[in-house]
Amino acid sequence: MRVVRLTFVTVVAVGLCCLALRSSRLLAQSAPPQATAPKLAEEQFKNIQVLKGIPAEQLIPTMQFIAASLGVECEYCHVEHANEKDDKKPKRTAREMITMMMAINKNNFDGHREVTCYTCHRGAANPVGTPLVGDAEPPRQPHQHDAAAAEPAAPAASDILAKYLSAVGGAEALHKITSRIQHGNLVSSGEGGGQPTTIDVYSQAPDKRLSAMHMKNGDSITAFNGAQGWLAIPQRTHIMSAAEVDAARIDAAFYLAADLPSLYSKFVTVPGEKIDGHDTWLVIGRSEGKPPLRLYFDRDSGLLLRLVRYAETALGRNPTQLDYADYRAADGIKIPFRWTLSRPGNNRFTIQIDKVEQNVPIDASKFTPPPPPPPPPTH
Repeated sequence: MRVVRLTFVTVVAVGLCCLALRSSRLLAQSAPPQATAPKLAEEQFKNIQVLKGIPAEQLIPTMQFIAASLGVECEYCHVEHANEKDDKKPKRTAREMITMMMAINKNNFDGHREVTCYTCHRGAANPVGTPLVGDAEPPRQPHQHDAAAAEPAAPAASDILAKYLSAVGGAEALHKITSRIQHGNLVSSGEGGGQPTTIDVYSQAPDKRLSAMHMKNGDSITAFNGAQGWLAIPQRTHIMSAAEVDAARIDAAFYLAADLPSLYSKFVTVPGEKIDGHDTWLVIGRSEGKPPLRLYFDRDSGLLLRLVRYAETALGRNPTQLDYADYRAADGIKIPFRWTLSRPGNNRFTIQIDKVEQNVPIDASKFTPPPPPPPPPTH
């Protein structure tokens, strides 16, 4: 048994674990997962009006998008424990705003979703209609020839991805590892943050992983077995939606550094922002019908410093950002021992890995989905 450290590809799904904890109240209000064709929102939830026709599994992520766009919590619009009620004025206003937004996109952007809740609200309950006055001189915009002289030409995306693969040790070294168990701690700066929580992550090549966050009232589990994903807290299980499965598939890719070129049909490179003092290249992966993937690579080392992925909802995209640090060398490969996951609002946590065991047996039953809950009793 060898004790080493972690590859970043196993990192991202731990974020879903925290999401499951934060969203447990919402999971409790949804119907049990069904093996039949997906239900529509109005078939599974009460009093759906302007969001009729969307898949039921998209309703909660869509509500999360609205909350993030306005910087509010669920109870801003909803009556606690009675989401179907229309007692609060902000809920009625929200329906009017959604109708207006859909009309703007239909009439002005050929039905493409160009205007969203965030376009006007920018994280505030009341949209800002007057330009803000800055407290400093605006930065001087360089002339076109100055910018061209200061910024080197962007390398081809294929060269940046190849440099990244080489920086972490190369495909041959990566493929020598077929399983991994990681042990670490999580500290959240959001709801309930401050106290570290232990985490174990089990990964099996090529695309299986399970993370267990050990809470006082039981484990919070996030799992993906290559085809199906689920979130589980004591007494409740949520089968992942299609958007969540797409995210989990990236998170569970055991050899992500080697597999990245095949995951998207097209990659483009643009100058990236400075991250912790490091200049970066931003590589954007795109495929028809999928949200983009944004990857920030250190220009000098070639290592991945930031990954931003998106989950589609009925009204807009929910972003998730992961920042990687504390890269260490072990057994011919480099991996981050620390990463920070951030979502809109005060929803951020950092994970520090203490120990990693590689090429150790993992019980196959860990990747078996839990049985569906029994149906509610009939009266």
